[in-house]
Amino acid sequence: MVKLQPGQFYGDTTQKLKLPGLILTDTEYTHPYVDWHYHEHAYFTFIIRGRVMETNRKETYHCTAGDLLFHHWQEPHYNKKPEASPRGFHIELKDEWFSGYDLPANLVEGSVRMKDPRLTLAMSGIFATMKRGGEHMSAAIDAELIGLFSTAAQSPAIKCTGFPTWVKQLSDLLHDDPDSHQLPLSGIARMVNIHPVHLSRTFPVYFGCSFSNYIRLIKLQKATQMLVDKGKSLTEIAAHCGFADQSHFIRHFKAIRQMTPLSYRRLMVKC
Repeated sequence: MVKLQPGQFYGDTTQKLKLPGLILTDTEYTHPYVDWHYHEHAYFTFIIRGRVMETNRKETYHCTAGDLLFHHWQEPHYNKKPEASPRGFHIELKDEWFSGYDLPANLVEGSVRMKDPRLTLAMSGIFATMKRGGEHMSAAIDAELIGLFSTAAQSPAIKCTGFPTWVKQLSDLLHDDPDSHQLPLSGIARMVNIHPVHLSRTFPVYFGCSFSNYIRLIKLQKATQMLVDKGKSLTEIAAHCGFADQSHFIRHFKAIRQMTPLSYRRLMVKC
């Protein structure tokens, strides 16, 4: 089985940035099939454009733009790309990065697809930080990564134990069934067999924010995925993702990103 060197991915890397304990790469995948391999360090893959299929020893992920994967070190997997020119952003984390912040290297174990919108939005923010550059970029990226791991450690979309059964059911429903976002709270509560008042009161305990804010984050997650497609206008994206109008979308996007959707789009499509 092939062991890839730090910073090495199958494709054309347009940007590679080495920071203390981290290697960040922006890579266009050029190989239609990549056989079983593993990487020396734990790392994230954030799909910027296109579609990629990845299979590890437990499951297969069909990834599209905006999807986020995490691999613990030396986790073997293989890849296929069903279409031309998918693009991925990677962050490799060396042991010294974890130890430098007194973090355990097993904060997240195995190969995991991270669906929680707080995590995917955080990673898209790290990508934007790298593209912007600047004097304090390294410290900003470290801070964002620490926050991402802290959220991941508590996320019901990742952590499979220690939660009531309905929490995992609700997480799967919200992430895998877009139509569920159109249902009233009572309808969603009925689908996971709990009282809507109990759902509303306890939701922040398990998901880190209110139910309405979480749904808004899922909408922003989907909109962020669509921004890479220059053929779609902001009006189309806003309507498709369930925002009242374009101004409503822009306002919420700026509150999360501290930049407009068009500014973020320019960073996303920049090579």
